[in-house]
Amino acid sequence: MAGNATDKIGIIAGGGQFPLLFAKAVQRQGLKVYAAAHQGETDETLAGLVDRLQWVRLGQLGKIINFFKGEGVTRTVFIGSITKTNIFRDVRPDLKGLGLWNKIDIKQDDAILRAVADRLEKDGIEVVASTGYVPELLFPQGVLTRKKPTKDQKNDIVFGWKIARAMGSLDIGQCVVVRNHTVLAVEAIEGTDGAIRRGGSLGKEKTVVVKLRKPNQDLRFDLPAVGEKTITSMQEVKASVLAVEAGYALFFDRESVIRTADAAGIVIVGVTENVSGELSW
Repeated sequence: MAGNATDKIGIIAGGGQFPLLFAKAVQRQGLKVYAAAHQGETDETLAGLVDRLQWVRLGQLGKIINFFKGEGVTRTVFIGSITKTNIFRDVRPDLKGLGLWNKIDIKQDDAILRAVADRLEKDGIEVVASTGYVPELLFPQGVLTRKKPTKDQKNDIVFGWKIARAMGSLDIGQCVVVRNHTVLAVEAIEGTDGAIRRGGSLGKEKTVVVKLRKPNQDLRFDLPAVGEKTITSMQEVKASVLAVEAGYALFFDRESVIRTADAAGIVIVGVTENVSGELSW
């Protein structure tokens, strides 16, 4: 176990490319990276990008804690996605994981992640926000595509924003799909892409997708994220607009996604909200 704790960062990794991008970025910053990776979720190539990797099953909290403590890791981040339906079919908790699970009254995203973070911190492992290390991945403000939203689409963005804020306050999801001031789908356990396909199958070419953080979002985990899969799902149903909260969402493969959106005639816009609740982009 070499080096100081301040030279190290832990990763509790799910799926997708974020763990890979994060590992590369923090190593360029001179940090040693130790990853607890979830079997069946995390890309196996992460093993070649970190100083050491420990495979775990969903719910093996004790194994994660022992791994980090053994490597002298005192800071960690939650990054990457976990297939939410696996909560019902592929959880294999160890004793610490089972004990924590039984104490959580509401089995929703924020409640689970906050409980895990609190338990880690009791063992001297601080959970920190990942975006402080990779600010370049945050979604920018403004219209990012050649095509701009029409007046009707702007109205639907404002409408969808209000609905998404309300749904987020209940910790249901971060994305809504709307058309002509009508809610077509609200993201639930199926995730953003499932909600887009479900709502877009009804709204077709007038579908507007709005994605933003929850009102009480803990910025250490579960930030909204968009990438190639998001645009592919929109293309499948001929959806027209993607509006995302700027500064609080992750944007992967930005240049490629914008090129794809331009070719498909899809509008992408980064939106901000001021203290008065007014939107701008």
